[in-house]
Amino acid sequence: MTTLSGVTRRKVNVPSNFERRAFMFMRLSGVILLFLAVGHMMIQHIVNDVHDLSMEFVILQWSSWAQRIIDMLLLFFALTHGMNGLRNVLEDYIHNKGAMKAINTVLAVFWIASLIVAGYAIASFQA
Repeated sequence: MTTLSGVTRRKVNVPSNFERRAFMFMRLSGVILLFLAVGHMMIQHIVNDVHDLSMEFVILQWSSWAQRIIDMLLLFFALTHGMNGLRNVLEDYIHNKGAMKAINTVLAVFWIASLIVAGYAIASFQA
């Protein structure tokens, strides 16, 4: 430790583990979701009239791969952000390690299955 004009400074080594990466992901995905979700709401509800949302509108939107990629990114970040948040809340209240391991496994399976099914639906959509 060094003392510099009355202020003590020390270096703290923070381990890089899953919880740290999950914490950083929540912060970064929150910023990304601001743009994706606000952009989605602007396109779907402000630029276009809500009453004009129909299957034809979806066909027109998803005829562009750029729009499909944006929707897949929104799906990935929103679902992953939400699952990670749910996992954090459950860990605050459930202190049994075995129960949390089982819950984390169920959440991971649900997350993967949801991403696969919804991603396939977006990617394979044909008018």
